[in-house]
Amino acid sequence: MKNIKNLLILLISVSLFTSCFDDETGLELNAEGNNVAGFADERVNVSKIASGDEYLIDLKMKLEGPSTMDLTSDVTVTFAATAASTAIEGVHYRLDNPTTTLTKDNDYLGYGTIVMLSDGIVAPLAGPSPILVLQATTTSGDGKVVASGKPVKVTLNYACFSQLAGTYSVVTLRDGAQITPYSTVDFVETGTGEYRTSQVGHWTDLGNVPGFTFYDVCDTITVPKQDLTETYTNQVEGVLGQSSVDADTGIITITYTIKSDWESTYVTVYTPM
Repeated sequence: MKNIKNLLILLISVSLFTSCFDDETGLELNAEGNNVAGFADERVNVSKIASGDEYLIDLKMKLEGPSTMDLTSDVTVTFAATAASTAIEGVHYRLDNPTTTLTKDNDYLGYGTIVMLSDGIVAPLAGPSPILVLQATTTSGDGKVVASGKPVKVTLNYACFSQLAGTYSVVTLRDGAQITPYSTVDFVETGTGEYRTSQVGHWTDLGNVPGFTFYDVCDTITVPKQDLTETYTNQVEGVLGQSSVDADTGIITITYTIKSDWESTYVTVYTPM
């Protein structure tokens, strides 16, 4: 029995030693790995009025990795559109300078700039908004920095003039049954054709960032997938094709779902006050 006990202790000790050795070896290898530079976000929505103007769009870029604290040189990142793009160069966008330089003084954060074109574009578009997929392709300045393979999908929304900010009276159905947690809602304009509501779902006050974000593209409303009040894991997302603005009355209907371990569908009618 004593021998078996000693054998078990020996096996456990070897296992612990091996585990610690593997962890340390992994850290050493990780420290010798490359840093990557590229776009910070996976998806970006851009909404601009189709007025014939050109718009400069800045996209966040960053450098990250196991040894960024040891870097001192400036790093220049070159990027390009990929074949996955539906946006057409010269029609929807232009890349005047597809490079950006990230510096240590700015914590290796910066922006890549594209030009969104609207000359000759008639809104609303007949089909879906064009998507420009960009990807960092090369880097220079430090041999321990390589281009990130992570693309950013930039949705180029062509909007008509939108003026939905204001206070609205509300009628809300949750899964077909009327609820009255609040009687009015405010819309605040946060960008071109972009708005934030003051309420969401069936709660009166969740704190954090109230409401949800939606876009108005020529009287068609879309609610992008987003965290509830930008805090909770519950996902708020519009139901495709079921939200719009009545151009004559100004009445807005927005249909969206909130999903967690449960799912509810909300149909809310907003009437201007």
